[in-house]
Amino acid sequence: MRTRLRRTRTRWLRRLGYAFLALIAGLCAVAVVAYHLTPIPQPHPETVAQSTVFLDADGAYLGRRGPADRQDVPLSTVPRHVQDAVIAAENRSFRTDSGISPPAIARAALATLTGGAPQGGSTITQQYVKNALLTPEHSLSRKAREALIAIKLDRTRSKDEILQGYLNTVYFGRGAAGIQSAARNYFGVDAKNLTIAQGAALASIINIPSYYEKAGSDPKVTAKLKRRWEWVLDAMAASGSITKQLRAQARFPAFRFYPPGRTDGQRQYLIDVAAKEAADRLGITEDQLASGGYSVSTTFDLALQDITAQLVENPPTRKGVRVHTAVVGMVPGDGAVRLLYGGSDYARQPFNDAVSGAVEAGTALEPFSGMKADEPLRPLLKSAAPTPVNLASAYATLAADGRYAAPYTVARITRAGRTVYQARPSARRVLDGHADPANPPTGEFFTGGAGGGTTRRTLWTTGYDGRLALTVALFADRAGGRNGATVPAHLPNQPSPADFTQSVAEGIWEAATKVNAERDAKGGTEQTPLPPAAPTPTAVSDSSGRR
Repeated sequence: MRTRLRRTRTRWLRRLGYAFLALIAGLCAVAVVAYHLTPIPQPHPETVAQSTVFLDADGAYLGRRGPADRQDVPLSTVPRHVQDAVIAAENRSFRTDSGISPPAIARAALATLTGGAPQGGSTITQQYVKNALLTPEHSLSRKAREALIAIKLDRTRSKDEILQGYLNTVYFGRGAAGIQSAARNYFGVDAKNLTIAQGAALASIINIPSYYEKAGSDPKVTAKLKRRWEWVLDAMAASGSITKQLRAQARFPAFRFYPPGRTDGQRQYLIDVAAKEAADRLGITEDQLASGGYSVSTTFDLALQDITAQLVENPPTRKGVRVHTAVVGMVPGDGAVRLLYGGSDYARQPFNDAVSGAVEAGTALEPFSGMKADEPLRPLLKSAAPTPVNLASAYATLAADGRYAAPYTVARITRAGRTVYQARPSARRVLDGHADPANPPTGEFFTGGAGGGTTRRTLWTTGYDGRLALTVALFADRAGGRNGATVPAHLPNQPSPADFTQSVAEGIWEAATKVNAERDAKGGTEQTPLPPAAPTPTAVSDSSGRR
């Protein structure tokens, strides 16, 4: 009996063993078939959508246009210490693993079955598959598909290709997807210029981006991120990614404040103008430009733009009358637009007064009397209501000894590190003769207006020399007619509009001198520099004979 029972048990155990082996073989066969039948999907459109960024003449971040705050950069432009920081923070076996982490997959499967908290993909490859190639649902089938795609991706793509895709799509908080946008949002630099300390900080943020995005403004968040930052740097030093000396020298970086607070309503005027010009230069629509991942280097000087916004904050006022201030600064003989103040707040007034606002000519064009003008300046000199930018362009021509250069705001456009457009300004002589001797010579400010005495409707101050033509225009409107229409109005008399425009012009010129000196001390820029000294202020009669 005992022998029979022992034989029966042995037989059942053998059968169970065969069944288990058959099950394993079947599962392996299913896995092999599934592996071959599972394609690597294309990234979701929203994960590869890019924005176009706009920079000032010195490379300072101006703003962006596009569906997402993301720009692709090749891995070769991301410093190796930044790559190593991300690997140390997210997946230290990335360079050698097969694309998956079996323990992490087991934890995720268990959490799904038991209703526990969702578990991360663990490896960088799995995170890339989950975030860029698959939907965010939590299920065993999706987790299995994620693992299969990760393995297949690891076998068919190089580690550098996978890391590049990951770094260009992973979310860093502050609305930034990808390492390039993160570098700008947190530190105001391009990814290629990230330091070891900054790269380790961004790598640390990936873990909980919605929480760590407040680093620099929330002391509790900052302290917690600093501890994780130190952990990442320690891991880099232990692996040999950085030396112990570099680890000891690392200092926790300073972050740009977040949330940003009051937005600068000025910059959208600049971006509007530059975006239209950039799209025209490339022969595409503005929508195509916004989603194309371009970097547009403009001619604007953001430091002077911000100073100008402060100088024009308190124009003359009168109940029922809205006063408009427009400022244009342009480089004579080149056409580069340095300043373009089009309004106090884009959100309240998208209309750009500097580009589209009409000022009554009055005495504005008297210095050109008796001069022979060719195209394209001739129509401007006959205009009864030139725009501020056209007015500045005319005086820039005078300053350049009669040579006209078309105004432009886009200096260069790049995409994926390759230059696709480069401005090549040129000037040609369109004026013959000399300016009216009754008006001040080159290098001085002069003020003129339209209308007489206390009923002036428009007033401007212009100054120019061989390096800058600057126009400050003031005009007003009031409610009139139906459907919110406005009509021209007389300028308020207190404080004096002439004194206001004169002080603004003098303040800008003084700031331009200072900015130019600081820029020269740092080695200069590619752009034509601003004037070295302020002109002597001079007032001349307007059409009413008032000085």
